[in-house]
Formats: sequence, structure tokens, C-alpha cells
Amino acid sequence: MGVEGLIYTNENCIGCNRCISVCPVITANRAIEKDGKTVIEVDSDYCVACGACFDACDHKARSFWDDTDKFFEDLKRGERISLLLAPAFSANYPAEYKRVLGGLKKLGVNRIISVSFGADITTWAYLHYISKHHFTGGISQPCPAVVNYIEHYIPELLPRLMPVHSPMMCAAIYMKKYLGLSDKLAFISPCIAKKAEISDPNTGGYVSYNVTFEHLMEYVRQHRIWGEETGDEIEYGLGSIYPMPGGLKENIYWFCGENLFIRQIEGEKHIYHFLEDYKERIKEKKSLPFMVDALNCSQGCIYGTGIEQEKTENEDILYEMQKIKSASRKNRPGSAWQEKLSPKRRLALLNRQFKHLNPEDFVRKYTDKSAGSRIKMPTIQEQEEIFGEMYKLTEEERRINCSACGYDSCLDMATAIHNGSNYPGNCIHYTKDMVIREKEREKETAQVLAEKNRHIMERDEVIGSMVEEADEDFSQLDLSIQGMLEGNSRNAGESSNISASMEDVMDFCKKMKESFESIYQLLNQLEANNNSITQIANQTNLLSLNASIEAARAGAAGRGFSVVADQIKNLSESSKDTAQGSNSNKEEIVKAMDILSQEAERLMQIVDRVNERIHNLAASTEEIAASAALISQVSEGMKERFSRLRRMQKD
Repeated sequence: MGVEGLIYTNENCIGCNRCISVCPVITANRAIEKDGKTVIEVDSDYCVACGACFDACDHKARSFWDDTDKFFEDLKRGERISLLLAPAFSANYPAEYKRVLGGLKKLGVNRIISVSFGADITTWAYLHYISKHHFTGGISQPCPAVVNYIEHYIPELLPRLMPVHSPMMCAAIYMKKYLGLSDKLAFISPCIAKKAEISDPNTGGYVSYNVTFEHLMEYVRQHRIWGEETGDEIEYGLGSIYPMPGGLKENIYWFCGENLFIRQIEGEKHIYHFLEDYKERIKEKKSLPFMVDALNCSQGCIYGTGIEQEKTENEDILYEMQKIKSASRKNRPGSAWQEKLSPKRRLALLNRQFKHLNPEDFVRKYTDKSAGSRIKMPTIQEQEEIFGEMYKLTEEERRINCSACGYDSCLDMATAIHNGSNYPGNCIHYTKDMVIREKEREKETAQVLAEKNRHIMERDEVIGSMVEEADEDFSQLDLSIQGMLEGNSRNAGESSNISASMEDVMDFCKKMKESFESIYQLLNQLEANNNSITQIANQTNLLSLNASIEAARAGAAGRGFSVVADQIKNLSESSKDTAQGSNSNKEEIVKAMDILSQEAERLMQIVDRVNERIHNLAASTEEIAASAALISQVSEGMKERFSRLRRMQKD
């Protein structure tokens, strides 16, 4: 921690949870759903850069960054840089390391100091502090991952951390304060987490670059950076075995004897559980060892997190370290590394070697960083809610502890969910229960569907029967429509014939009316003639009277004339009566003619109305014909759809 994103997840992650299973911090890995799959991301707020996930992941889904590129860029710009060389570098690359150092020298590197010398200073400073302060039970701190964990998660152990800098820092302080170098310092490092130590404010900014073995050698091979063989500059002793498991313990035994109990512990699976237990041991005031030699990596720094993967697949490095260990025991006079000397004498020589150093220059402080990385523990109620979301409803279900999720227990999984580092769907039993529930739902759904299908089949039978009946009805409808069309056609013809006949009746009525008008005119003429006859009869009668009078006067001579006058009078009277009778008949005829004329008028009105209705009937017949055709068309369409429905039903 202290450097955001120092370790990160790359695109190879398949969400297998193995990284979670080896991580000492349950919130340092965050399971998320991404593009339809689970991906385990590194949460840099909680990660201590222990590197356990690199060892666990077969998919190479974890990557890290360091300062290698920046180191080479600054060299090219002419920055003055000196190297702090981890003792494990020569063990990892026994045949290459001197040529690599020569190549770096050729690029402009100034001085090269082995951190093995810094480890000798660390041993001296440890023993000085223990002796001066009677400090036993202290935890060694060369490993930055261990320091990270304590600062963030067990701050109660901060007073137990040895307040002395790591070998890297002791070498850096020596170069700056005692050699007077102003160069930037680059650590050639087997450890990813060293970047966190370099960036820690408590280390004073002495070191500028963490250049891991893996990235360095990748760059060297790619750019062919080789030179004349070059080694480090300052002689050192057993500090060279610090990177080995128990390396610090052997250094303490070298100077203090093997009667001391030094608790050696390493490996991510053990060290962090040990620290939790150690905290409780201190609380309970139980016996403590003289010192705890603690390393994060199970095989020590020689197989650190920053070395090339293929180097971890054999024990060649371990054998090389044994050679370095043997060479570190120097038997020349005055050396603290002589085997034949007693531990007490060796310690005296070590103190004499570093008497010009001020122990206070190498004192280290620590910071309680737990506030920013505190894991929130769910309350009982919150646990109940989370377990409810996971469908873990019984105590048995809550203690399955299968570890498929990567955590040791279901409670740890619930805690991770509570902290937003995981989700219920990443629990295999949750998924299994969901599958079972889904199958039960599917079964219920299948049953419902089967029942619905039964109803559908029954309904289909009814529909089939209705379709057949409808088909028959449509056939009858077709026949009825055809008959209606034929009858309608006949009606249209008859209507046209009736209309023509009615036109004849209308013409007859018009002609009869014209005849009546002619008769009226003749009758009027007859009346005029009768009136003339009456007038003539009246005049004749008057002449007859005059003739009678004249005959009477004439006597016998006028007797014959008197007879004629009487006959004329009779004729006149008869003509008058005839004319008057003719006028009386004419009035009767006129009355009859008026009645006939009125009846003819009525007949014409009736014929007109009938004719209008016949025209309307003809128009209606056309509309009926059009509607019948449309009905027939719709009927055919519906019949076709019913036929298709019946075929679909059979299929």
C-alpha cells in the first residue's frame, strides 16, 4: 500500500477466486461483474503487495508496475544514479549479473553498493538497540509487505516492530550520509512491495527507484544492455544471506549464539495468521521469543515477488545462495565473519567495524495507517440481512465454509460483501441454490404450461368444432349471398320493367288528360251552340207568335199559315228543350270529367311516387348488390383464415 495500483488485474482474469484464497486481506480483492463474467480486481486501498496472488494465479492475470522505465529514461537524460544491489541478484543470475552491471555502468550508472553491506549494518543496529533498550520479542522489518500489514491491520504490533531500517535503507543512508553521494539511488530489487517502502515518508526519500529483477532483465534483453563484467564495491559479511529464509536468525546466532529462541516465520499462508496470534500473545502477556524473523515470501527474498516466474520453478537460486553464504565467511584477521571466533568475539569485531556509525541515523519510525483501511465488521443484524440475500437461512447453511469463494468461511464472505468487495452471486452455493430454485420455478412453470396446454388442447378441440361449424355456416352464407345476388339481379330487372310500364301509364294519363281538355273544349263549344239554338228558338218562337197573330188576323186565309206557325213554335220549343237538356247533360259530363280528371291527376301523382320508389329501389338494388359482393369477399377471406386456422390446428 501507499502506492495506488502497484499490483493490478489484467485482461487474463477469469474470476476463479484463487487470488482471494491466498490473500491475507479479505477486502484487497474486489469481485465484480464485468462484461457478463466475474473479474477479481485488486483494491489498492487494502492491498499490502504481498504478491501471493502471483503464485496462486495460473492465468497470469496479475501484473505490477515499478520504476524500471523511469530509471532508464532518467539515465538517458544524464541523471546521476547509483545502484543498491540486492544480494539475491547474483544468485538469480550468476552467469549474467556482472555483464548486466557492466552494461548499466556503460549507460551511466555511477556506483554499485551491495545491500548485503546494508544488512550487516541492520544486524549491528538491531543488536545495539536490543542491548540498549532490553528490547526482546521484536519483529524484524526487512520485509515491506509485513510492515504494510502491521501498519494497516494490526497497529497494536507497531511498538513491536524493530525501529531500525531495512538493509536497503541502511545501505542508502550509508551512501548518502557517510559516503557523501548526492546521486539518485536505484534499488535492483526482488520485491514489488519495496516501492511502498521507498515511497513511505518515514524512509526520508533516500531511494528513488524500485527496479525489479523481472522488469530489469526484460529491458536488458530487449535493448541488449551488456558490458564488461563489473561487481559491487564494498565488502560485506553474512548480511548476504538476509534474503534466505532464516537469514536474519543466522546472523543473530552468529553474534549471540544459538541458545536464543528466534521465531522464524515466512510465507503468506502463515505469517499473517502468526501476527494475529502474536498480537493476542502480547495482550495475554505470554512468553515471547528473543526476536521474530518474519518474511512474507515462503522461500525468502531470493524467490521474491519481483523475480522472473521461471526462476521459481527450481532450487538453483538456493544453491547459489549457499555459495554466497560460504564466501561471506572470511577468515582474515580482524573480520567479524571468522568461523573460528566465538559469537561474543564476533560481536565485538562487528561493533568495532561500525563504531564510526551513529545508530540514531538508522532508526526507523512507523505510522498507524489503519484508519484508512479499516475493515468494517457487519453487525448481527447486518449479517442476517446479507445471509438472507445469499439464501443462507439456517446455521448449517451459514457454516458450509467450502472456500470456493476464496474465503475461509461464509462469515468472511459476508464480511467482504458488507465491505463492497464481493457479491452473493460469487458464492457457489448461492448459485447452486439459485439453479435449484430456478429449476423448481421451471418445474412449476412447466406444470402451469402443461395445464395451460391441456386447456389449450381442449380449447383447440372446441375451436376446431367451431371452425367446422363456421365453415359450414360460411358455405350456407355463400349460397345465401349468391341467391340474394341472383334475386337482387332479378329484382333489378323487374324494377326496370315496372319503371318502363309505369312510364307508359304516365304517358296514358297525360294523353287522357289532354283528351279531357279537348272534350272540355268541345263541350264548351256545344254549350255555345246550345245557347245559340236557344236564342234562335226564342226568336223563332217570337216569329211564330207574330205569325199566329197575323194568321188570326187573316182569318181563314191565314189558317194554314197558323198551322205552320204552330209547327214552327213546336219546333222552336222542342229545340229549346233539346238545347237546354243538352246543357244539363253537359254539366253532368263536366262533373264526370272533373272527377275523371282529378282521378287521373291522382293517378299521375301515385304513378310519380311509385316511379320515384322504383328508382330508389333500383339504386338500393345496386347498393345491395355492392354490399352483397363485399360481404361475399369478406366471407371468402374469413373462410380462408378459418381454413388456415384449421390447418395450423392440425399441424
